Amino acid sequence: MLTDVNDYIGKAKIDMDDAIIHLDQELAKIRTGKASPSMLNGILVDYYGNPTPLSQVANVGTSDAKTLTIQPWEKMMLSVIEQAIFAANLGLTPMNDGEIIRISIPPLTEDRRKEMVKRAKALGEEGKISLRNARHKVMEFIKNAVKDGLSEDLGKDKETEIQDIINDYGKKVDERVSVKEKDIMTI
Repeated sequence: MLTDVNDYIGKAKIDMDDAIIHLDQELAKIRTGKASPSMLNGILVDYYGNPTPLSQVANVGTSDAKTLTIQPWEKMMLSVIEQAIFAANLGLTPMNDGEIIRISIPPLTEDRRKEMVKRAKALGEEGKISLRNARHKVMEFIKNAVKDGLSEDLGKDKETEIQDIINDYGKKVDERVSVKEKDIMTI
């Protein structure tokens, strides 16, 4: 019975790690005014009729702190990539010179920075909701285990343990959002 509870807590930790990884991926997509290839991670390009991630049809890099460069493996993909960037509605304007696509990252206005911070905080709250959902599942499992014969003291100890784990993961979420907020607000 106790091993089942411990296994369930282990599975919940995996879910919590996944929530943190997802938060990191989503925060990476938020513009900070600096060029980062991760800004284009969600873009899918029509590659011979199949939606394909941009990184699989081109080399995405930075030439300086304010410029992204996209060099497709095949030159005929230039216009398709350009259209995909416009369709993604990221507020970026690609410039195609026939060999490579360059994207200048415009400086963010103060209002836009505040919008980005709100978005980062909203993502952090979504991460915390995922953590709370994982906690809720474990708490229900522990309560059912107590009904099925696990001692109440052991059940309380496990509930305290899972709450401590949730608090640690909550701090990780707050740290990530705080770092992103500083990054966004730095000019």
